Amino acid sequence: MNEIAASTGLFDRALRRITTVWRDMAASVGREGDDSILGQMQACLAGRGGEVSARNRAAKLAETYLGLDEAGRREFLKTLAGFDSDPEALAQAYEALAAATDPAQQVALRARLRRVLEPPRARLLTQFTSIPDGMKFLVDLRATLLEAGKSDPHLAALEADLKYLLANWFDLSFLELQRIDWSSPASLLERLVGYEAVHEIRSWRDLKNRLDSDRRCYAFFHPRMKFEPLIFVEVALVEGLANNVQHLLDPKAPVLDPRQVDTAIFYSISNCQRGLAGISFGNFLIKHVVEVLSGEFRNLKNFATLSPIPGFRAWLDERLAATDTPLLPEEEEANLLKALPGETDARAAIAAALKRRGWHRDPAIVKALEPALLRLSARYLLVEAHPGAPRKARDPVAHFHLSNGARIERINMRADISERGLKESAGLMVNYLYDPAKIESYHEDYAGEGKRNASTAVRRLARGWQ
Repeated sequence: MNEIAASTGLFDRALRRITTVWRDMAASVGREGDDSILGQMQACLAGRGGEVSARNRAAKLAETYLGLDEAGRREFLKTLAGFDSDPEALAQAYEALAAATDPAQQVALRARLRRVLEPPRARLLTQFTSIPDGMKFLVDLRATLLEAGKSDPHLAALEADLKYLLANWFDLSFLELQRIDWSSPASLLERLVGYEAVHEIRSWRDLKNRLDSDRRCYAFFHPRMKFEPLIFVEVALVEGLANNVQHLLDPKAPVLDPRQVDTAIFYSISNCQRGLAGISFGNFLIKHVVEVLSGEFRNLKNFATLSPIPGFRAWLDERLAATDTPLLPEEEEANLLKALPGETDARAAIAAALKRRGWHRDPAIVKALEPALLRLSARYLLVEAHPGAPRKARDPVAHFHLSNGARIERINMRADISERGLKESAGLMVNYLYDPAKIESYHEDYAGEGKRNASTAVRRLARGWQ
């Protein structure tokens, strides 16, 4: 069991602190006639009194929401979604603009149309930013809407409005890059544990190892969410390209002198706020960290990742089940069947080998599978496209790094032998190389033409077969 207490306790304490502050603010509002949810929303929009009164009403409404059960919160959101643009006012504004012929009048009428288009709910959402932890409240609110909006078009529209607002409020120019180390507040370190989405942090010792002198952890923060990381990246300073994540994370491994190594390995990138899905920070984060590390350590020559291939095993299973196209070149299929006797078909041989418990610990099976898995994974990364988007890599991690201007440098066998690594990636991991001199050109290649840059070795693996 993880020796670090579940982060739920931390978040519960934070929530109690927030609601206490809001309760104190709401108490000064008192009763203002209709105290229903609809009445509270109308009072917020009416804007009676000064700025303090407006903040207190917003705090009261937020406290009301958090006090509801799941069904009550859904009704709350439906009520909020009902504060949409006035159809009649929209029609009148549009007709007036369509009928106008004077250029000066058209300018004024377009401005009027934009004002009429803005739904009142957007103004109400904005009011929450004025209360303590209001920005975090809105981020969490969108996380709920992302799920609820799947079955309700009104909630989907509310979610779209909130996403638009958040995208503006979380513009890169507002974000702050901070290093997280062992001296950071305990509350922040607990959050790091809870948000780690790639390689679970299992103990305080594990966490301390990831923050040691030859390690770095950087996160983006928003000024209105100072203790809530938006996204963070973990970096290992090592000699050469790392090829095994278990070795990289081994707390017993010797600590290296960061001034004597030549490579920075980005081995884990975690988005922390579900409510900011679709608002990308990752590409800016990596580029920014490359700049920071280059300035701190002149000895660093290589910047690369050690990344999973989360969609590979599912795609491989599809290929193994299909019989209409060749799986591998004939000579390689023949060699595979010689190395794995008992099957007459390469597809069946690979499927059977991967189903064997502990196959990754059997040298004979690993040796037999390695050529096939490396070739198949190279094809998956360099050729396979996302359904409906022929220029987009099918694998989400590959798409992320290629979009950011990386190239596929090397594919590593038995690089992640954890249960998750074997299940999703058949134990394979990829080094994506970030060359500071070519990041922008590689980004343009992929974004503009769908070109996936790769090393000669990886490209050779994917060449010459279908």
